[in-house]
Amino acid sequence: MRIERTILEGCYLIHDTFFGDHRGYFFESFNQKTFLEQTGVDVTFVQDNQSGSQKGVLRGLHFQHGEFAQAKLVRVLKGRVLDVAVDLRKESATFGKHISVELSEDSHTQFFIPRGFAHGFVVLSEQAVFFYKCDNYYNKASERGIIYNDADLGVDWQLAPGELLLSEKDTKLPTLKEVTDTLQF
Repeated sequence: MRIERTILEGCYLIHDTFFGDHRGYFFESFNQKTFLEQTGVDVTFVQDNQSGSQKGVLRGLHFQHGEFAQAKLVRVLKGRVLDVAVDLRKESATFGKHISVELSEDSHTQFFIPRGFAHGFVVLSEQAVFFYKCDNYYNKASERGIIYNDADLGVDWQLAPGELLLSEKDTKLPTLKEVTDTLQF
């Protein structure tokens, strides 16, 4: 497991050591001891989630706030997605900045997103299966979001607006400026 720091403090890319031969493959997708040693982050995951989506599906940008904030470890089991994390920690030097990373079934790369970030992804392949571990349980009352096309964020989702498929809820989310005063992590 090789861990790479990103431009946003607390976000890491995890590159797994992949062993393949004529029988198939094996890799260790997560090792808590190694992760702690290389990042200093002591995380315990309590919930696993998985979604299947078609090309153009955009899920996000979502987060939970307050005592129900979540760190996530995400990866793609099938297909290819553009994964985006937005720093919502008001005291952070990178508040309001984002990072976009492409995750795929072929790269076996994972993305760790700490508490205090909004998260979303768009499917770039015909189909994708997206898997993520969370360090806190889902709590509907603390669920929040930021509109995917917030001009101040300037996220390039790599697909034309007409190709994007969003839930009705995700089309009505506020901008970062509209939620900044209410952010609690």
